[in-house]
Amino acid sequence: MQMKIGCVKEIKNNEFRVGLTPDNVASYVAAGHHVYIEKGAGVGSGFSDTEYVEAGASLIDNAADVWNLVDMMVKVKEPLEEEYAFFREGLILYTYLHLAADKKQMDALLDGKVKAVAYETLQETDRSLPLLAPMSQIAGRLSIQEGAKYLEKRFGGEGILLAGVPGTPKANVVILGGGTVGLNACKIAVGMGANVTILDINLKRLEELDNLFGAHIQTLVSSESNIERVLKDADLVIGSVLIPGASTPKLFKKKYLSEMKDGAVFVDVAIDQGGCGETSRVTTHDEPVYIEEGVVHYCVGNMPGAVPRTSTIALTNATLRYGLQIAENGLEEACKKSGVIASGVNCYLGKITNENVAKAHDGEYVDLNTLI
Repeated sequence: MQMKIGCVKEIKNNEFRVGLTPDNVASYVAAGHHVYIEKGAGVGSGFSDTEYVEAGASLIDNAADVWNLVDMMVKVKEPLEEEYAFFREGLILYTYLHLAADKKQMDALLDGKVKAVAYETLQETDRSLPLLAPMSQIAGRLSIQEGAKYLEKRFGGEGILLAGVPGTPKANVVILGGGTVGLNACKIAVGMGANVTILDINLKRLEELDNLFGAHIQTLVSSESNIERVLKDADLVIGSVLIPGASTPKLFKKKYLSEMKDGAVFVDVAIDQGGCGETSRVTTHDEPVYIEEGVVHYCVGNMPGAVPRTSTIALTNATLRYGLQIAENGLEEACKKSGVIASGVNCYLGKITNENVAKAHDGEYVDLNTLI
């Protein structure tokens, strides 16, 4: 089948990523689809309008016209409130949604009867999350880079160098969660020479991390007593906990703050799913940090947006394959052929079709297979 595919400029604070690259456009066009791009959509990631036109896209002056023209909208971040007016019955929205932390958006998608496919819940047969993984890799690596910066005194940090120098102590880095974010944070922290402790509830995962990093890290089972003990000496804490589609458990508790060092830094990478800290609240790249009981909190909801060129290429390398399947077959047929694509559908024509999202908002879950 032939489908009209759209991509608009992201309007979230300091979000410079774009949902389609010119190479992606060429792939959709080669498959017989029409692609409509808002003028300037790719500039923040280093892609010019000319490149999109040469790839076969039609340039549109404003976002509203793109939304109204297309069968499937491909984005990066969740729509903001000013974009809810563009929701309409049958529109396929293919992007990050993070609905467990955003009831208002979920309600708007349900009211608009949008077919909403969320990158973060699409799960492969091996239980991996292929559309979340590239951004988790970037956010994990970036978390150490940002944490090291905010340990500087001028930002309210302790004023210590993560790696130290000969004759001085290295910083203590604590990573809560050993998934993709935690692994990538660990790589950078170890590479910079910090003392690293990583906690996870999965013993098999801890064994894998231990085999990978050996004596360079300390692995611990993630229990409340272990977390509280290691946080007392922590200089930088990375929150990297994820349950696909669900609200994040609050492992970093408010009561720990008074026991921590003044000027310690907490980077909550899980903030777009509600955060894993009781004292976490979403911040922006304009104002990334705030201080609570002496601890610097960094809770930017779109961390990879700080490195949009790398992020866009990494993300679209992963999303293109599934997007082409949806465009070729239509969403319903694509879901019938592939349980992987079906796992990404969070809302369908006014119904919640992801169990964890429904649970997060005490809503009614409906099996997608009964609707298509």
